[in-house]
Amino acid sequence: MNEDPAVPPALNVGGHGAATGRPVLVRHEAEAPQERSTCGWRYRLISREDAGTGVAAWAHAVDIDGARRHFHRRSAEVYYVLEGEGTVNLDGTEHPVRKGTLVHIPPGVVHGATGRMRVLVVGIPDIAEDDLFFAPDPNL
Repeated sequence: MNEDPAVPPALNVGGHGAATGRPVLVRHEAEAPQERSTCGWRYRLISREDAGTGVAAWAHAVDIDGARRHFHRRSAEVYYVLEGEGTVNLDGTEHPVRKGTLVHIPPGVVHGATGRMRVLVVGIPDIAEDDLFFAPDPNL
C-alpha cells in the first residue's frame, strides 16, 4: 500500500471492505474520466462507468463556468462549493454562493449557475442521460 501522501491513490474498484465484504471504490481526480458537461468541465469521480459496483450515487468535481438551466425529474443534486464564487439559480431565484456553501436541489427544480467555481456535485441516485431536461430561456 502506498503510504506517501504526495502520490495520488490509485483506482481501487473490485476491492472489498474488510468488515462488510462489500465492494469499495477509491479514485483520485487525476485518474477520473474528464468531459465537458452542461455546467462546465467535470471529473467523473463516481459515475456511469461505476454502475455495476453498487454505488448509491454519483459524484463529480465540476469546474463551473456557466451552467445552462436544466432540471432532473428523478434525481436530486447536492452542490458543495470547493473554490470560487458565483450564483446558483433555483426556479428563477438567484442565490449567491462561495467556498463552503452547500445547495440541495430536489427533482424538478430548474437550476443553473453563473460565476467561476469548483463544485463537488453529488447526484442521488445517479443522474442518467435520460433524466436531463433543458428549461426554456426566460429571456425569450
